[in-house]
Amino acid sequence: MLGGMPSSHSAVAMCLSVMIGKAEGFNSPIFALSLIFAMVVMYDAAGIRRAAGKQAHMLNEIVNTPGLSSLQVQEKLVEVLGHTPIQVLVGAIIGIIVGIIF
Repeated sequence: MLGGMPSSHSAVAMCLSVMIGKAEGFNSPIFALSLIFAMVVMYDAAGIRRAAGKQAHMLNEIVNTPGLSSLQVQEKLVEVLGHTPIQVLVGAIIGIIVGIIF
């Protein structure tokens, strides 16, 4: 599934950061790099991919509106591409908890 609760991408990225922080130290350059990577992943999940899903929804509506489009489409665009900010936050929290445990 490409969206939903929680964001597994956010969970994995945050878990990786926490585990690197535990192994290398939370003030190490590699931890800082992994944290930046996690932030980019979470921004992408909640921002760019979600916007693409909204655009796909609008395009599907346009194609399905009678008289508005003469396009013949065989399949609909995938509309659930990204996550809500809450889904990303819950994924990040799960990732932190799992990273602390292991």
